[in-house]
Amino acid sequence: MPGPLRGVRVLDVSTILAGPLASSLLGEFGAEVVKIEHPAEGDPARRYPPLEDDGESAAWAMLARAKRSVTIDLHRPEAADLVGRLAAAADIVVTNFRPATLRRFRIDFDDLRAYRPDLVMVHVSAFGRTGPYADRPGFARVAEAFAGLTHRTGDPERPPVFAGYPVADGVTGIYAAFAAMLALRQRDLTGEAQLADIPLYEPLLRMMEDFVVEYGATGANRERQGNQNPHISPNSLYRTRDGRWLALPASTEQMWRRLVKVMDAADLAVHDSMTARLEHREEIEGRVAAFVAAHDLDPLMALLRDAGVAAGPVNTAADICADPHIRARGSVVEVVDERTGRRHLMQAPAGRFSGFDGAIGRAAPALGEHTAEVLRDLAGLGDPEIDDLRHRGVV
Repeated sequence: MPGPLRGVRVLDVSTILAGPLASSLLGEFGAEVVKIEHPAEGDPARRYPPLEDDGESAAWAMLARAKRSVTIDLHRPEAADLVGRLAAAADIVVTNFRPATLRRFRIDFDDLRAYRPDLVMVHVSAFGRTGPYADRPGFARVAEAFAGLTHRTGDPERPPVFAGYPVADGVTGIYAAFAAMLALRQRDLTGEAQLADIPLYEPLLRMMEDFVVEYGATGANRERQGNQNPHISPNSLYRTRDGRWLALPASTEQMWRRLVKVMDAADLAVHDSMTARLEHREEIEGRVAAFVAAHDLDPLMALLRDAGVAAGPVNTAADICADPHIRARGSVVEVVDERTGRRHLMQAPAGRFSGFDGAIGRAAPALGEHTAEVLRDLAGLGDPEIDDLRHRGVV
C-alpha cells in the first residue's frame, strides 16, 4: 500500500547527512523528493569512500534513494528564481545551509514563500537561526560535543570519545522529518507558511533527558562512566568465553530477579532496589561479568532468552546481515540498481504499519539525471530555456 505522504512534494536543498536523511525518510513513505545538487560536484556524499568502479560512493545508493537529481549552481544570479519556481510546486523545502548562506543565495524562508505563500521550510543548521552562534559552521561531531554527548562518552580515566557513528546527523535527520510533519499539519490547519528551525545540537540535548535535570538538582556534572549506566546496575557489555560481547541491562526489578535466578545467585537477591544495586555496583558487575565469561555466546543467549532476560549480542555488519530475525523482518534488503546493474545491501524503511508500507522507491540518481524533466514539469521551463541555462553553466 502506498505511503501516507503520497502527493507531498519535497525540495531537498541540502548536503551531507542530516538534511538529506530527513528528505529520504519522507520519501520512504510516499513523498516525491527532488534534490538540488551542484552541476559539477554534486553532493559531497557522492565521494565518500568506499567508492565503486565509476568513482561514486557505495553509500550513495542508500543516501539518495527515492530522489530525483536536479543540478543548479546556487552561486549564479539566475539560480534563486529557479529554486523559487521549484519551491512554488513543493510542499516542503528541506535545507541545511547556514542562515547567512541562504540569505546570500536569496533562497531563505521569506524569499521562497514569495513563490509559495503557504510553504513549509525545515532548516537544519549547526546552531539554529537565532542566538549569537547562528552563523557558526558546524558538523555532527561539533554538535555532539556542544550538546554534552561527547563529554559523557568514553571511559572515566580516558579522554572523551565520539560515538561510532555521527549521532547528531541521524538524530537530527529523524527529528527534522518529524518537524516537517508538525509544520505540514500546522500549515494545513491554518493555511499559513511554516518555518521549522532545527539546530543539530538541540535534538541531542532533548534526547539526554537526565543530563540538565540532574545538574539542576545536584549541581554536579555527569561524568564519563564507560559502558556503565549512571542510573542502572547491572548494565554493561560483558565478554563471553568465546570472545564475543553481550549487552545485558537489568533495567527493572523484574529483570533483576530473573537474572539472579538464571545466575543461581540467590545471595544477590538481597540487593532488591536500584539504589542498593548502585551502592554495590562493583560487586554486582563483577559477578555478572564472571557469569557471562563462563559461557559461549549462543548457548548463553538461549539460556537468557528462556529465562526472559533482556540481552543481545554486539553485532557487526556481517552479523546483522546474517541474523535470522533481521532477515525475517526484511530490515536489510538487497536492491538491484537498474541504472548501474549493481546489487546493494541496504537498510529497509524502519517500522511496519497496518495501513501503509514504507518503500525504497527509485534507485539513487546520477548527477543531474532529472534536471530537464523537473525544470520542464515543475518549473514550467521550455527546452530552449533549459538548453540556454545548461549552456551558461547555471544547470
